[in-house]
Amino acid sequence: MTGYFKHGILLGIALLAAGLAQAQTRPPIGGIGSAPDAMIFYVAHGGPDACGPGCSEWIAAEGVIQFDTFKRLIAILDRQAGRKLPVVINSRGASNLNVAVSLGRILRDRGIDAIVATTEVEACSGKSEADCFALKRPGGPLDAKENVSRIVCDLACALMLAGGVHRTLPPDSHVVVSGMSIHHRIAPNVSEERREGLTALYTKQYRTYLREMGVGEDLIDMMEQSAAAAQNIDVPPSEWTRLHLTTAPL
Repeated sequence: MTGYFKHGILLGIALLAAGLAQAQTRPPIGGIGSAPDAMIFYVAHGGPDACGPGCSEWIAAEGVIQFDTFKRLIAILDRQAGRKLPVVINSRGASNLNVAVSLGRILRDRGIDAIVATTEVEACSGKSEADCFALKRPGGPLDAKENVSRIVCDLACALMLAGGVHRTLPPDSHVVVSGMSIHHRIAPNVSEERREGLTALYTKQYRTYLREMGVGEDLIDMMEQSAAAAQNIDVPPSEWTRLHLTTAPL
């Protein structure tokens, strides 16, 4: 088992953030059991400074973080021939928190910056979700622009973002932390005692991960508070810097 997974999935248990967005309908990206709207990665390029000062090309990451998402991130990074393109995160739906942590570790190990935004592909204008997906699936590059308006970054998004060397959130974003629940990807019958034990185990592992990434563990406190109150917590921008969820501009 690689270093990416020393805090990874045990016994096939998937941890899911409460879904904050309705998954869209499109063909599955992965193999058997892969859910529709699973996260895909593709290279996008825009005009000068499209993704920040001196940045015109990036890797778009969009969809639900699933059990096999890490494979696709590694694959597209390997194809960049040493270029360290920033990863632009658009995570949506009920994502696997363990894999989100693994994605963050991959980004940090590769020295990759992370940005939260949506990527709007020019060729997708007027096309259906399925047709747009067919354009993106080969991996690009595709002409595009970033949209930074009214972005929602959920807990899985925040965990992935934490791995970026430099981390950027648009000023009007909403960082929304929810509780977590334990689900087996194949067999749904997990005992309550086992759920409680795994919840405690993974909570401890997430704290360790955030410490290692230099991000405040308060995010995990919020996750626990959200679970107890059955209510999402909106983290204000004033907290992002204190938590080191974002870094100073380059």
